[in-house]
Amino acid sequence: MSDAATDPVRRALWLDALEQQLRPCLPPALSPHCRLGNVTGGKLVFIVDSPVWHAKLRLAAPELINLARSIGFAATEVVAKTTTAPFQRPEPAGLAVKPMSEASRNALKAALASLDDPDSARPNKDRANEGKDPIPEHRGGRAKR
Repeated sequence: MSDAATDPVRRALWLDALEQQLRPCLPPALSPHCRLGNVTGGKLVFIVDSPVWHAKLRLAAPELINLARSIGFAATEVVAKTTTAPFQRPEPAGLAVKPMSEASRNALKAALASLDDPDSARPNKDRANEGKDPIPEHRGGRAKR
């Protein structure tokens, strides 16, 4: 047996790489509902999440077989297995960025401007006590009662 068949991690990576090569051949509507589950002999075993996608995969089978043969895999058949649970695909790494509203932009500018000028961020009562020691010193001896 080859290394890919004996090592589960390598086999999973190989299956994922093969799926990435076959996925562009799938119709765009079918792609989120279908994934390559296994390769056994000359069979490409796909898992779909409903009977409707099972039928659509059968229609795309000739193209998938031709594509698999063109990349060096001797495919003879496409098999579809139907699962009852929908696929949960991970979200892409990039997050969608919403444009900032005008009010948010103005508030951010005001906050940044207050960081540039430290005197404008402090309240007026703090400015009146500038330069004064906040704790008066005792001038020796005990405090009178």
